[in-house]
Amino acid sequence: MNFALSVLRLMCLAWLWPVVLLKGSNTQNQRRHKDVYLGENTRHKHGGRIDFKTKKSDSTKSLLIKSEQLLRIEDHDFAMRPGFGGSAIPVGIDVQVESIDSISEVNMDFTMTLYLRHYWQDDRLAFPSSNNKSRTFDARLVKKIWVPDVFFVHSKRSFIHDTTMENIMLRVYPDGNILYSVRITVTALCSMDFSRFPLDTQNCSLELESCWYNRLYINFILRRHIFFFMLQTYFPTMLMVMLSWVSFWIDRRAVPARVSLGITTVLTMSTIITGVSASMPQVSYVKAVDIYLWASFLFVFLSVIEYAAVNYFTTVEEMKKLQKGKLPVSYDATQAMAYDGCFHDDIDVSPFPELPTTPSTTRTIPPRASSTEPPPTEGTRLWRKRSVGKNIRFIMSNSYMIDSYSRIIFPLAYLLFNIIYWCIYS
Repeated sequence: MNFALSVLRLMCLAWLWPVVLLKGSNTQNQRRHKDVYLGENTRHKHGGRIDFKTKKSDSTKSLLIKSEQLLRIEDHDFAMRPGFGGSAIPVGIDVQVESIDSISEVNMDFTMTLYLRHYWQDDRLAFPSSNNKSRTFDARLVKKIWVPDVFFVHSKRSFIHDTTMENIMLRVYPDGNILYSVRITVTALCSMDFSRFPLDTQNCSLELESCWYNRLYINFILRRHIFFFMLQTYFPTMLMVMLSWVSFWIDRRAVPARVSLGITTVLTMSTIITGVSASMPQVSYVKAVDIYLWASFLFVFLSVIEYAAVNYFTTVEEMKKLQKGKLPVSYDATQAMAYDGCFHDDIDVSPFPELPTTPSTTRTIPPRASSTEPPPTEGTRLWRKRSVGKNIRFIMSNSYMIDSYSRIIFPLAYLLFNIIYWCIYS
């Protein structure tokens, strides 16, 4: 009986021995393959020696799993807000502006880069901590929990920076308080009023809203620096207006010089107005810069019209003198202009032959009617008033006086316009 039991045991051992050998060989092969794989990746660090402790401590996946287990991510439904069904959860928001990248008057928008931070409390993420320290996570955990649904109102374009990774930070405190920070560049609409441009001040607001229907306004007061526009627009315009006054000192018979100067200033003013209009939005109201440019254009245009009037009155005056016999028949205005460029009223009329005196040509002077007014006494000065029409006719018969008056009237009128303009808009 004992012999039979011994034989049965030997047979069982003989049957189990190949299985044990097979398992041992498989375990050794797996370990050998693992050693070779680790050796290829860590040979440059450890000189071909495998450090299993370093490999074990560098397990990012195991740390993430531990964090999720610590925060009990799988135990709650984070599709719902904290305290769903109860009162609204307060969410604090602050914005740190990193830079204002651009402000476009044509598109009426502004672009800025900012840090948007949210603060709230979620008791579902509370965790025990012996040192009461917070834990910081990246964007991978943000996708698994509830975050406030805050969006930018009137946003045209916006994006979260993702270089070299998404610029998102989540910090969880042991009591469930959460700090969620994200770096965003946003382009938002700004309704601008250009009635005082470029001496204007714009109020642009960045608006944040949530499906709780509360809206947060962040106002930015933008004040424009005028020096750039002074160099680009106002100073060139002033110089063009002053340049048009030079024609008042050029002789009235120098037609090519005065016409060329007037046309040049008019075309230059047109170019300035076109350039300013191209860089501005098409609005339905008049801007301050439009008032200045068109008023200056009017001064330049009037200087051209002034010379046209001077030239016309000069021609009429010469024709009248020619008809009255004060100018010789052979007088040529073009030759006189080519000679010295000046007009002379004291022309020698001695070459005219003296007309014979005949009884038919003798002019009788009628006797003066007696006046009932007493003769003026000694020390009395006689004043002769001229009507407006007579003054105009006097200036028309002496056209050179138009230039003389224009040299004073035009600068004074433009100076008065500048004083009124800058007092109103500055």
